[in-house]
Amino acid sequence: MQSNLNRRRFLSSAGKGLGLMALSSAAVGSLFENIVAAGKHIDHLSPVEAAMDEDYWATIQQAFSVTRGMVNLNNGGVSPSPRMVTEAFVRYTWQQEDATAYTMWRLLEPQSETIRTGLAEIFGCSPEEIAITRNASESLEILLMGMDLKSGDEILTTTQDYPRMLTTLKQRELREGLKLNLIKIPLAPANIDDIAAAFERAVTPKTKLILVSHQINLTGQILPVKKICEMARSKGIETIVDGAHSFAQFDFKRDDLGCDYFGTSLHKWIYAPKGTGMLYVKKDKIPKVWALMASEDKNKNDIRKYEEIGTHSAAMRLAIGEAILFHNAIGGKRKEERLRYLSRYWMNRLKDIPKVGFNTSFDPKQSCAIANFKIDGIDPGAIGSYLMSKHMIITTPIVHEEFTGIRITPNVYTTLWELDRFCGVVEDIARKGLPKS
Repeated sequence: MQSNLNRRRFLSSAGKGLGLMALSSAAVGSLFENIVAAGKHIDHLSPVEAAMDEDYWATIQQAFSVTRGMVNLNNGGVSPSPRMVTEAFVRYTWQQEDATAYTMWRLLEPQSETIRTGLAEIFGCSPEEIAITRNASESLEILLMGMDLKSGDEILTTTQDYPRMLTTLKQRELREGLKLNLIKIPLAPANIDDIAAAFERAVTPKTKLILVSHQINLTGQILPVKKICEMARSKGIETIVDGAHSFAQFDFKRDDLGCDYFGTSLHKWIYAPKGTGMLYVKKDKIPKVWALMASEDKNKNDIRKYEEIGTHSAAMRLAIGEAILFHNAIGGKRKEERLRYLSRYWMNRLKDIPKVGFNTSFDPKQSCAIANFKIDGIDPGAIGSYLMSKHMIITTPIVHEEFTGIRITPNVYTTLWELDRFCGVVEDIARKGLPKS
């Protein structure tokens, strides 16, 4: 049923013209038709069953132009785009170079309203609450720098939050006398509610804002955002959700979070061009959050005030449309289950290997595509360097003051053979150690 709904939603979006220009390339158009046709053949399967249908996912893998000479297991930072997105970006770029002042500002830029609508449909909110930005950092800095807070007000977040956001808050702390309250949260807890409890214990009468990562970038830990937001609202505290890694990786809507604000990047899990992001601001809160770059007073209540950054390319924004088309063709829930299946595939193979441990929970409510493992007694940086230099396997070594490990992030284009190859190398390292140079 879910797959059928996803396909109908995709067809509805296509009917509105969202991303149809991608089909002007015969090769890409044919490939996309194959994806849609393959999806119809597995509509009778549940998302969990579809996640294991290798014939279907082989069709999805062909949509990407990635090299197979390297095994890319660092899709958490930034992801390759499907060919239909890249080709659309190039095509829109050429189009805006034709009488640029007209084609870019009069012809192409107005079409970004269609993109705004497509993003709002995925997130489950009004288009008038969605701003198109350049990345999650810009979205979140608009909020963190634009909220009226006074000396002594406290902002609550965790020691595992994204470094750029912590730097932003520390700057306000230095300049304005705000108080940054950093808490430690449990690593891969047996009960996810332990994380919500840690936030609630840290609230004080001076807490005015909670910044909470929907998914920790270091470990892939998914946080109980709705419970935290409900607790905050009961105490009159506003909530910003950092969704840089969650949006389009696993399936959810705005109402599943209950937050006041949300920021994400679109060049991660929805596979849009690099340098695209999204900001959600609850409608009644738009007037109270200042734009990062000044906008005229007449725009005070308009979400578009956060997009006034001066001259910028329309091509990147419009190619988001093709990314939305691709995402909807797969279906959000089907995609989530495939990503979780790939993650559990390598995790389950390594979990019983001596010396191998995990900084990520196996609980499906607590993790999806991103996971972090360690090998006792071996430096993660050295493991990462060896995997890349000797085996061309790209990973992300993590060194945090509370833990160390290696972040592994496959994607829908990742093959089981690639994960088997990665696991085989890790098993050798765990049993024999790193080869001496």
